[in-house]
Amino acid sequence: MFDYETMRVIWWLFIGVVAIAFALTEGFDFGVSTLLPFIGKSDVERRVIINTVGATWEGNQVWLVLLGGAIFAVWPAVYATLFSGLYVAMLLVLFALFFRPVGFDYRSKVNDPRWRNAWDWGLFIGGTLPPVLLGVLVGNLILGLPFHLDQDLRAFYDGSFWGLLSPFALLCGAVSLLASSFHGALFLKWRTEDVIHERATQAVAILGPLLLAGMAVAVVWVFALIDRPEITQMAATDAPSNPLNKTVIAAGASWSQHFMAHPLMLLAPLLGFLGLILAWLLGKGTSTMAAFLFSSLGLTGILLTVGFGLFPFLLISSTDPRSSLTLWDASSSHTTLLWAFWITVVFLPIVLLYTRWVYKILWGSVTEASVLKDSHTLY
Repeated sequence: MFDYETMRVIWWLFIGVVAIAFALTEGFDFGVSTLLPFIGKSDVERRVIINTVGATWEGNQVWLVLLGGAIFAVWPAVYATLFSGLYVAMLLVLFALFFRPVGFDYRSKVNDPRWRNAWDWGLFIGGTLPPVLLGVLVGNLILGLPFHLDQDLRAFYDGSFWGLLSPFALLCGAVSLLASSFHGALFLKWRTEDVIHERATQAVAILGPLLLAGMAVAVVWVFALIDRPEITQMAATDAPSNPLNKTVIAAGASWSQHFMAHPLMLLAPLLGFLGLILAWLLGKGTSTMAAFLFSSLGLTGILLTVGFGLFPFLLISSTDPRSSLTLWDASSSHTTLLWAFWITVVFLPIVLLYTRWVYKILWGSVTEASVLKDSHTLY
């Protein structure tokens, strides 16, 4: 039904949708955990904050699992290069995530301030370290990762964990943390009342300008100081995958020239900045739902900007540009993409509809009175 080239583009779009779903749902989830020790001043207030995401955090985290599984099935070369070369960073993300299920489920089991305070900081770590490290990963996707492929298409990582922590990558990590915290503050404001609602509003007012300033610096840095590789010769876009069957120069058209050559892509950064500006302005007032929705649009714009900027690259090699992986030469076979496509067409709408139903059923403000009333069923 679909030729090989079309299936490759469709799967690039599908994985983009999953990445956006992860950022929007797990984004506010991480942000709530980051803000927990600062907005919640008492045990009851922290229980209110935890229970705003208590019923949905596990489902939100599944998007990360789905993203990893989709990359494994559709872009196996990308999966192998990332998860072997960035082994230490991926383990740090995983270890940080370990704090979340234990923190959510066991925090309220012991009525001891020291016990609960320790798990509050555990949830803070579990909500803060992953967005920082994932932001660092995005920064390195833009800069390029030090890897090369041999003639047997085996990937060899030429760098170290510390090499990932360049100034630009750390800036991206900071922007990612600010984005999740800002998104989480808007979610808290929407789901809570009284003093927590007010503190969340104050957090929005502070985090918004910091996020916008960090994004502006990152955009200027990319456009002015970072080279973008260029493919000068490659096989047909419907040919069997072979990453070495192309010629790539380290510095071709700049990132700004890449966007100017495709003017419609400029809508992505415009959506990112405009969405977050409106979210910040509305978030300082009384518009809770509108502010959160504009924040979601802003985060979507950020991810679209990264995706459009990298296209058609999936992983850029900073040490051997020819080894860079693109969606034209790093995908699974046509048959695999086709089977995975039909499975996704059947099950992804079911997942989205079920997720929508869960949020509809569980929606409503979380208050101190409701937490104290259901102290044995809520976190």
